[in-house]
Amino acid sequence: MMRTDGHLLDSSQSQKQTQTQKQAQNPTGEIGAGRRFDALAALFDPTTFRHLERLGIGPGRRCWEVGAYGTSVLTWLAKKVGPTGRVLVTDTDTSRAATVARPPVEVRRHDVGTEPSPAESFDLVHARHVLVHVPDPARALQSMVKALRPGGHLLVEDTDPALQPLLCPDEHGPAQELANRLRKAFRALLAERGADLSYGRTLPRLMREAGLRQVEADVHFPLASPACAELETATVQEVRAHLVAAGLATDEEIDRHLMNVAAGELDLASAPMISAWGRKA
Repeated sequence: MMRTDGHLLDSSQSQKQTQTQKQAQNPTGEIGAGRRFDALAALFDPTTFRHLERLGIGPGRRCWEVGAYGTSVLTWLAKKVGPTGRVLVTDTDTSRAATVARPPVEVRRHDVGTEPSPAESFDLVHARHVLVHVPDPARALQSMVKALRPGGHLLVEDTDPALQPLLCPDEHGPAQELANRLRKAFRALLAERGADLSYGRTLPRLMREAGLRQVEADVHFPLASPACAELETATVQEVRAHLVAAGLATDEEIDRHLMNVAAGELDLASAPMISAWGRKA
C-alpha cells in the first residue's frame, strides 16, 4: 500500500530504510513518488484549500499537518497563519518537507499510528491520504483528536477506491476495458496487502465516535484531468513488477496500457477522495 513517504507497496516497519539507501537501491522510485505527489496536488489541492478556508485558517492559527508527502499544503498553510502562527509537519519520512522547514513551519519525525500526539494543542489538525495506510487508523484518529484545542477542527481526507472502482467509467472500447482490468488488478494487490479500500466512507462515523461535533463530509471525484493521466502513469510504473510477479498482468498489457494513457484518448478517473471534518467540543 502507499506509505506517507510515497511508496505504494510496503513491507513491515522493521524493513524501513533510510532515504539515502532507498535512493541508491531504487532511484527511479523516488522520481516516481515525486511525480505522484505533484499529480495528487493538482487533483486535490483545490478541494483541500476550500475546506481549510471554510474552517477559518488565518493569521496566528496553530496547525498540525499529519503526513509530509508533499509541500503544497504546507506552503499554503504557512502563508495563511503568517509569522504569528505555527505549522507542525510530522511523518516517518520528512525528507520532502525539510525543503520548506522554516518559520512558521517546523518539521518533525513522528509516527501518528504508534506514538503519542505532540504535547501541545492545535486549532487545526489535517491529514490527507494518510490514515488509510496507517496500521491502526483508529489510534491515529484518536491521537489527532486529542491534539485539538476545544473548538479546534479536524479535517481528514482519504480515498475510497471501492466507491468508484473504475479507471475508465466510460468503458466503450478495448483500451478502456484494459485500463479497468489493470485497475482491478491493482486493487487486488492493495487488498492483499491489507489496504481498506472502503475506508474513506467511514470517516464521518469514525469522527462522531471519536467525540467530534458538527461532522460533515463531501466527495471529490476527478475525471478526465491531465493529472489523472500523470498519476496513473507514475503509479503503474512503480507497481508493474508487483502486478507481473503476482500474475495479475503481463508486461505487454502494461506497455499497451501506458501507450494508451500517453495517447491522451482515455477519460481517466481518480479514486474519489472523501473529505470529512468536525469540531472538538
